[in-house]
Amino acid sequence: MEVNRRRKNEKKFETWEDLANGGRVYSYEVQGRYGWTARYVKEVDASELTLRFYQEIYDNFGQLVEVHEKYPVDKGHEKIG
Repeated sequence: MEVNRRRKNEKKFETWEDLANGGRVYSYEVQGRYGWTARYVKEVDASELTLRFYQEIYDNFGQLVEVHEKYPVDKGHEKIG
């Protein structure tokens, strides 16, 4: 079952990082119209079960300005700085 989840995540996300505990952090970026970038991040355990999913918003200078945690609890947008 984990193999199917892993393949699905690898297909959906552009990049990933293997963690020491067997889990992974997957991510992909979406370019906005005005130079901003959204980075979607999914953290999973060794069984590929989602532990955390969130969105990072970067301004046109590449500075992190907002984080929106969506899972396990939707916490809404949190401004940085």
